[in-house]
Amino acid sequence: MNRSVFTLPSMDMGMETRRTTRALATEAVHAGRDDLAGLGLHAPPIDLSTTYPSYDSRAEAARIDAFATTGADPDGPPVYGRLGNPTVARFETALARLEGTESAVAFASGMAALSAVLLVRGSMGLRHVVAVRPLYGCSDHLLTAGLLGSEVTWTDPAGVADALRPDTGLVLVESPANPTLAEIDLRAVAHACGSVPLLVDNTFATPVLQRPAEQGARLVLHSATKYLGGHGDVLAGVVACDEEFAGRLRQVRFATGGVLHPLAGYLLLRGLSTLPVRVRAASASAAELAGRLAADPRVARVHYPRIGGAMVSFEVHGDPHEVIAGVRLITPAVSLGSVDSLIQHPASISHRIVDADDRRDAGVSDRLLRLSVGLEDVEDLWADLDAALGERAGTPAHPEALAQG
Repeated sequence: MNRSVFTLPSMDMGMETRRTTRALATEAVHAGRDDLAGLGLHAPPIDLSTTYPSYDSRAEAARIDAFATTGADPDGPPVYGRLGNPTVARFETALARLEGTESAVAFASGMAALSAVLLVRGSMGLRHVVAVRPLYGCSDHLLTAGLLGSEVTWTDPAGVADALRPDTGLVLVESPANPTLAEIDLRAVAHACGSVPLLVDNTFATPVLQRPAEQGARLVLHSATKYLGGHGDVLAGVVACDEEFAGRLRQVRFATGGVLHPLAGYLLLRGLSTLPVRVRAASASAAELAGRLAADPRVARVHYPRIGGAMVSFEVHGDPHEVIAGVRLITPAVSLGSVDSLIQHPASISHRIVDADDRRDAGVSDRLLRLSVGLEDVEDLWADLDAALGERAGTPAHPEALAQG
């Protein structure tokens, strides 16, 4: 990561003025915490208040009116938990720094975050969405079912420009994609979007591996439940974006109530501090496991992205449900991005809600398994997979068994 990416404003250090640059690992530890020393604190505080006292009702009314106009964070002390929370704001500040955007807005889940984006664009009469499969199954269903009044055109990356209409409000992609780990040239897609905002779901890559805003994306979505939290104990979503769009998202969050609990905000800020270490360690194990699976005759194909990461998908010759039933160390469960390894069968679970033909056309076969690699020793993980795969049988592996990109 280029150290010059994280440049802080000039700081007056007595007679010395300096400009400071930070590496990603440093920023992950310190972003959102810059004021702690001045407060006499080392750990970030948790503000659990739902409301805040104000003895100047005229000034309070003016601040609420200002929020209603622009969606900007109110100046001065907090007003009410649905407008914003200081603990959550620390996480938002830190995530925006890591993604290289002006702002970030946190929500109660990743789906709440995506819904807010669709509501913002729909409120402007821009209900048409251009999307590239595969996406996370619930994202796919939200668009296909038109639950928020949206209309979707599915296309491949090369067809984005031709799919745009006057009422297109959003282009949505996920790279690497869930669950096939297919990758997209984000810069090329951003160029094809023209003035239409590109939203990139960056959940799998995290800002450790890619920063879509640097490649032209206006909106960067995370299911923060996954790698940002990293410990399987928090539900959250967040959109990193420019301040203008952030203001609209805050207004939707206030109106719909999809707020993030302060304790979740605290856990996410804590999770960010170890994000680079966790992602790099898990990625090293994932790459090793991908190579071993690709050479195994019981495995038909392995999907692992060129960008790297801690996710591996693989198709087996035998019954994938037997593999799920056979693991003992790896946990068979939905979700991903935790410190422990998880495995699931997308066609039955995460993508079951997607039409079977659409699912298969997007590369989500009935024999595909998705593995989220955690921080266990790689030899222990391989021993568990080896036992779960059962007796060696099937077609001998070929060099092309490992599919990248």
